[in-house]
Amino acid sequence: MGQRDLRRLFIIGATAVVRWASMPRYGQQWAPAGSWLERMLAKKPRMLVAAALANKMARIAWALMAKGGVYRAPALAV
Repeated sequence: MGQRDLRRLFIIGATAVVRWASMPRYGQQWAPAGSWLERMLAKKPRMLVAAALANKMARIAWALMAKGGVYRAPALAV
């Protein structure tokens, strides 16, 4: 389960990203077309997507700290 404060911060951050990604912009969403986030928002409730994104961010953070890596954002397919 982890620390309550870290869990809360991941959820708050993920909720902000989901809110930003689901805002309408000229008839479309901010999330890049075909991205994991866009596909999840199309078929799942926003709070469930936020929890899944928080889990994903926590796993990435743990892997980076455990292996001493440097985060490299995935290239978007255009």
